[in-house]
Amino acid sequence: MGRGNPVMHLGQRTVRVTATPESVGFSNERLGRIRTWMQGYIDEGKLPGAITMISRHGEIVFLECLGKSDLESDLEIQPDTIFRIYSMTKPMVSVGLMTLCEAGLLKLDDPLSDYLPMFRNMEVYRSGQDELVRTEPARSSISIRHLLTHTSGFCYGVFDDTPLASLYKSRQVEFYPDDGPLETVVSRLAELPLLFHPGSRWNYGVSTDVLGHVIEIVSGQSLDVFLTKQVLEPLGMSDTGFTLPRHKLGRFSALYEATTENPMRLADSRKESVYSNEVTTLSGGAGLLSTALDYFQFTEMIRRGGKGPDEPLLRPETVADMVRNHLPGDLASMGQGSFNEISYDGIGFGLGFSVVIDSSLVDYACAAGEVAWGGLASTAFWIDPANDLTVSFFTQLVPSDLYPIRWDLRNLVYQALTDRSDL
Repeated sequence: MGRGNPVMHLGQRTVRVTATPESVGFSNERLGRIRTWMQGYIDEGKLPGAITMISRHGEIVFLECLGKSDLESDLEIQPDTIFRIYSMTKPMVSVGLMTLCEAGLLKLDDPLSDYLPMFRNMEVYRSGQDELVRTEPARSSISIRHLLTHTSGFCYGVFDDTPLASLYKSRQVEFYPDDGPLETVVSRLAELPLLFHPGSRWNYGVSTDVLGHVIEIVSGQSLDVFLTKQVLEPLGMSDTGFTLPRHKLGRFSALYEATTENPMRLADSRKESVYSNEVTTLSGGAGLLSTALDYFQFTEMIRRGGKGPDEPLLRPETVADMVRNHLPGDLASMGQGSFNEISYDGIGFGLGFSVVIDSSLVDYACAAGEVAWGGLASTAFWIDPANDLTVSFFTQLVPSDLYPIRWDLRNLVYQALTDRSDL
């Protein structure tokens, strides 16, 4: 662990490296290269600070905290630093949705309009731009499965260069923290055409935000209350939520943005952030704050087939279904050649996670069956069942595709693994 401290106490919880590298099939010397790599990004002024956490067989073998969580206040990054995890919210909300499936309250192939009637009789984009678009009737209904797999026809405005991007921006359907109640934002979204016919393509978008409102309708609870009761509390994720309590402000990270003029411009300060004031939109796609330790509880649950610290959160069969590919091929064949710095040849998509289906086609070190995702501020995680391995990386820099962080870290982790089980 960074600064030579193998144990850190966080309230009643203790974070510690629980195994020596050699005891779980890692080279200690080669793991040290990750520390050097992290420090290089910090010394070069590319990242404010970072945490890398690696576990194998459930044992934490590497926990390195380097740099600052807030450059202006000179605060060191710590295992209990609270980060904006953005799209790493999506797998957690997907898990929440699957608890409702297990309870028999909805099915994956149910039409979305069964729960949100405003999505009945949707139109699909054909041509045109901005307000002057031509459409045609959707050939099929959006299903819950389409939302989980990002094959619904929804997109993003802020990331996409599609003909609908400007409409998403102008109609305020990006699900930003202050866009309004979920019901209001979802209703605005239903007035816009889909980018493509449901099920015909893969496109990253606001699908999981819509799922968040489905959860509210089915459960009768607001998304934050539901997630707390069904996912966060059972997993002991006490530092994860949509808003930041005032007493935790000292642990909140600042957010930085790389621009042509400044590689680390302050984009969102701790004290003035909307997360530390009033969040009106509970974004199921990008709204959660969390810590490295909290997110480890989540990845461990997935690695253990749905088993939480005390009792199962999901059935093993449900988790197995979530982490298999639900597309007819890989993402490249479904219209998504690359995303961030990563090519999507050989990578499919499950119910809330990307899934490696052919590691020979992937351009970074990985194993078949790996599930993963990342966030806008350059956070990332992956779970490798073949090698019983979980890895997470936390920092706060946008955009997330500026540096090959995910690519580098995967290669560094696997070069340190001395007994790969998938070879």
